[in-house]
Order: sequence, then structure tokens, then C-alpha cells
Amino acid sequence: AVEALVRHAQNQTLALLLSTYRDLAELAASPMDELFTDVGLFVLGAELSLEEAVQRFFHALFPPVFERLLEPRLDPLDPAYGECVRSAGRGLAPFRNAPGLLAKQLTRASFPNRVLLQALHLGVEVINTTDHLQLSRECRRALLRMSYCPHCQALTSSKPCMGYCLNVLRGCLASLAEVDSYWREFVHSLEALSSQMNSGMDLERALAAVPTTVRDAIAHAHKSAPWLSAQVRAACGHPNREQSGGFQRGVRDSLPLRVSAKPVEEVLSSRRQEFLSVLRQYRTFYGGLADQLCASELASGDGLACWNGDDVVKSVCFGALLWLWRGTAPAL
Repeated sequence: AVEALVRHAQNQTLALLLSTYRDLAELAASPMDELFTDVGLFVLGAELSLEEAVQRFFHALFPPVFERLLEPRLDPLDPAYGECVRSAGRGLAPFRNAPGLLAKQLTRASFPNRVLLQALHLGVEVINTTDHLQLSRECRRALLRMSYCPHCQALTSSKPCMGYCLNVLRGCLASLAEVDSYWREFVHSLEALSSQMNSGMDLERALAAVPTTVRDAIAHAHKSAPWLSAQVRAACGHPNREQSGGFQRGVRDSLPLRVSAKPVEEVLSSRRQEFLSVLRQYRTFYGGLADQLCASELASGDGLACWNGDDVVKSVCFGALLWLWRGTAPAL
């Protein structure tokens, strides 16, 4: 979802440039691809600076802006002169405060998503680790006695009593129960982080603002064309251009945009909410695992004959006792 969201914003930005500065769109495509790739990598955990990525983008964008808007000619700039234009642009602030503003917005919006993905990876590691629980010898003996000793007395249809089952499984799963408080706190932290992402500038809205921010930055440079051209000429001399015979391929043909018709900006937040909604149901998973296993699969139902470890007896209404033990009462 993150990659789709980033690529959607990239295509939207290129589409906006095609409609406003068509001659510039093709030259801006490569720096823009690098910028959005860096945004996606940062969210996924790569060690890089979004502020530096945004600055690189605008530094790379100035030579095309100079070539196509400030000093428009048919022939492209000579590569050496274009590099001089890039160097000169760093001290001219041709895009006003757009680089700093965009870097701040993307960093602030991307960081919570980065933390969320790192937290989810940690959760996966916890689940994978606890999925391979090593049972002690005493636990295996207790499970064997609970499940198969009735068979030795030809009591093949009798299940363990609820109390007996809980005693055995709580002992076997004691190490998992120790994870319970940490798991609850983990789920609570994810909920708090998601709430913060919903109330602030989230990644969807920050990426949605990139097209207009880039367009407005280019418009500001365009309006300052006389001053910027004079400064560049003072630093680099008269523009040198390659002799290409004036041929220029169609920009629309060279940029096959695929802009999604779906509201991609809503996908990431909706999936996050769906995931947390499911995760809340497992907030007490580790602490209540023994209860769940006994109640749903292993233990005998209330009022039925059950195996207590020594003999078959009639089980009590253990469900009510369990509710009382938890400090609540079942709804009538």
C-alpha cells in the first residue's frame, strides 16, 4: 500500500506538470522518480534523510527550469553549463521556501508510518518466536496424562474437566503468559500511534500536497526569470547549448502515466484501521490462551462427565465460576 500510494503521488505530480509546464515534465521525470523512491524507502526503514532527498530534487530541477522556462530555446543546455546552473541555483533560492516546507511535511508525515512498520515487524518477530514454543518434559507428561490416560480405562469419549485443563495448560503456557503485559502495551502503543497519525498531517495528505507544492515552486521561479537569468549568466556566462537540430520528442508519448482512478490516498489509512480493529480482538491473546484452548477445544462442557486426572466425574458449571474468578458476571 505504501508503494502504491507513493507512485500515485508521483504520477499525479507528473500529470499536473504536463498540464501546466508540459515542456518541463520530461526533464523533471528522473529527479522526481528519485525523490519519490527515497520517500518510499524511508517509510520502509532505509537510513536516509528526506531533507537531503528533497534538496537534491530541487537542485536537479533548477537546470530544466532554467532551460525550458527561464531561457527557453529549442536546443538543450550543454551538460557542463547545466552543471554550472545547478551549482549556481543552490545559492539563489529559486523556489523560495518550497524545499524546506516540503522536506518538513514529508519527514513529519513519513516518520509515524516508518515507526508503525518497524513496530509491525517487531510484532511479527514476537509471534514467530512464540509460535515455536518448546514444552518442558513435565508439561508433555501432564498433557499426556490429561488427554490419553482416560483411554487406558476405555473412557475414550471423556474430555478433561475445565479446572483440570486450565491447571495443566496454564502451567505449560506460563512463559507465554509472561508476554501478556508486553503484548497488551504493544497493542495500546499501536492504537495511540494510529490515533496520532489520524489527527495530524498523515502520509496520504502530505503526498497529496506534493503536486501543488512543486507546481507553485516552479511558478515562483518562472516569475523571477529576469533576476534568476541575470544571476546565472553572471556566474556561468552565456548559455551554451547542444546542437540537436531543434528536434524534440513529444512529452506525452515519452511519459506513460498510470494515474489510479481509485482514491489511493484513502487505502493506507483504511487498511491501518481495519488491521487495528482485528488486532484489538487479540489484545489478551497470550494471557487468555489457556482459557481459550480449554473452553473451545480441550475441556468438557458444563454438566457433562469429564476426566479430573484420576476418574470420570460430573463437571460443575465452570463457566459461571470462571466469570466470578475474573470479577464479572455473565449477562442474563
